[in-house]
Amino acid sequence: MDYIILFAILGAVFYYISQSYGKYTEYSKEAFKNFSVSKFELENSELGLFVALVAKVAKVDGRVDSLEAELVGVMFDDISGIFPEPEKTKEILKEIFNEQKDRTDDVKEITDRLFQKIKNNKSKQHQFMGFLIQLAFVDGKVSEEENRVLIVIAETMEFDPKVYHAIFDSFEKNINKVNPTNNIEDSYKLLGVKPTDDMGVIKKAYRKLVKQYHPDIIKSQGKGESYIQEATIKTQEINQAYEMIKKDRK
Repeated sequence: MDYIILFAILGAVFYYISQSYGKYTEYSKEAFKNFSVSKFELENSELGLFVALVAKVAKVDGRVDSLEAELVGVMFDDISGIFPEPEKTKEILKEIFNEQKDRTDDVKEITDRLFQKIKNNKSKQHQFMGFLIQLAFVDGKVSEEENRVLIVIAETMEFDPKVYHAIFDSFEKNINKVNPTNNIEDSYKLLGVKPTDDMGVIKKAYRKLVKQYHPDIIKSQGKGESYIQEATIKTQEINQAYEMIKKDRK
């Protein structure tokens, strides 16, 4: 590919991502203070439709693995926290997720419904797509099934293929920047735990770090373009350390 074209595409990608962080101010407690928390309202809202797509990406390869489950669980906390009834909202979001995760026949329909709500806001489109790609990469690689669903979503949202692949490639490069944990001792240090700690303590420490460093779709408002890249790398390092400890304990 001509380097001038490549730089133009990457420039557009970074512009849209950075703009998305500056324009997401409507996702706040103040904006949702009068929202009627019901399943109907949530599943037809843009955040509810986004959760449905998250479910499809997470389960399309046959199962929601532990790393995906942790990231999704933190995302429920992020989203539900801006609504008037957080616990009720979280339960409804879980219900939406569980209903949608086993369906693959309506990806285009759900995506189109979301697209109709945000078609005039490129920044939202790029941020939602970025989070879905980040989820697919959570275990370090994207499966063929995940890739197919991501492409269907991108096409339905009318992404320029070159721009979509530039976003995808930027995530892949970030994953490759992750410093692999060389040994089990380094894994314990990264999570801030001791080899003598039981798995309950280790899991609690892991979840605390994931909550601290994961790309937060709500709190990312106003932050720079590098935020999601740095958060992705750090989350991946935390995941690798946790997985190494789990395998060592089997």
